[in-house]
Amino acid sequence: MDSGKASRRFFEEHVAGRTGADREDVRLGPTYGADFGVVDVGDRVVAMATDPVFVLRDLGLERAAWFAFHICVSDAALSGLPPAHLAVDFNLPPGTSTETFDAIWEVFDREAEKLGASLTTGHTGTYEGCAFPTVGGATALSIGHPDDLVVPTGARPGDRVVVTKGPAIESTGVLGVLFGDDLPLGKAAVEAARERFDDVSPVRDALTAAAAGNVTAMHDATERGLANAFHELAAASGVSLSVERDRVPVLPGVREVCEYFDIDPWTTSSEGTVVATVAPEDVDAVLTALESEGIPAAEVGSVGERTPDGERVTVDGSPLPEPESDPLWGAYETGRERFGSE
Repeated sequence: MDSGKASRRFFEEHVAGRTGADREDVRLGPTYGADFGVVDVGDRVVAMATDPVFVLRDLGLERAAWFAFHICVSDAALSGLPPAHLAVDFNLPPGTSTETFDAIWEVFDREAEKLGASLTTGHTGTYEGCAFPTVGGATALSIGHPDDLVVPTGARPGDRVVVTKGPAIESTGVLGVLFGDDLPLGKAAVEAARERFDDVSPVRDALTAAAAGNVTAMHDATERGLANAFHELAAASGVSLSVERDRVPVLPGVREVCEYFDIDPWTTSSEGTVVATVAPEDVDAVLTALESEGIPAAEVGSVGERTPDGERVTVDGSPLPEPESDPLWGAYETGRERFGSE
């Protein structure tokens, strides 16, 4: 397997059809392009998602723990239901200090309380072979009424495509925080890049949009970026997307950082960015609600039928290639080589 998230081909060849018992209470099971699964429990639905506990200590423990927490709860929030419970497994390397664990856990506790979520269960230990930044995993649960649930398979022809924040938010923020003092971009661009780190959670985006109108599907632009998010949402819903590039927001600092590291903004990690499909009559309400929360967003295209040749995403009328890799961590290593690491 290549590093990073498994590809669509890997999912189809090795995961699909091997998902255990066929239970009637599973509303949404493993689906390529779906950020979470859903089960029915009485008159409620439970959306659940599992992600790595990713603590990039180079960011400083406070920022790193905040980033790790929001990665863990983001996918469940894309159901449109607020995260309610989090189960966290820490597999730490031997020698990890209690001070390090306390610094991480205090942030998890604080952020969970802000969301009204319980840190309900988990596991903590130190084990040979474990190493930062990936030091475990977590499962988040969101609970709500079925009518409030947004599933990634729900996009319909005629819906409009809305994007929050735009491409390369995570990559710009991480690289800006880590290497900003050394980047020859000018003070304004560096400060803007660092500010993007504060945008790397999509939780408010998702919950705000879902509460404002008929959002039919949502997906976040994590590994392989905005381009991959378009492809995954289209694949999950069995539709095509037509997007206009110039309508996609690009926040300050993004172009400068991506040009310096020679990375494509559309294919690099953008945790914090949400792609949503919205019923046409509710687009204005969703955009207004996002604006009221200070979240940049724009209507960038439309949903269509899946084409006979399987083409899923076009940008300005031309097919958008499906990314095969993510340049963020190559840029991270480049920065460490040029500027050193803390």
